[in-house]
Amino acid sequence: MNRVMTYRGFEIHVALTQVDEDMYSVTVQITGHNVGRASLDGAIIPVRHGPFTKRWAYLIGEIAGQAAIDVLIGPEPRIGGSSSI
Repeated sequence: MNRVMTYRGFEIHVALTQVDEDMYSVTVQITGHNVGRASLDGAIIPVRHGPFTKRWAYLIGEIAGQAAIDVLIGPEPRIGGSSSI
């Protein structure tokens, strides 16, 4: 089972593989315009600490992909708020 989400100009490809009844392992693949600079364009990364239920697997895959993109290009600038966390 696959899903593709768009985040900050990149595509996050989340793939689930059923490993047991109602339990899935997750892989994440990021494609986009700046991923190639790190020579990782299209690398398929397994998500650790699984397996997960289907709903959690998709959520965790999406968050892992977003975090990876944020590491590559930096966090989104805050609008109208304080710069401290």
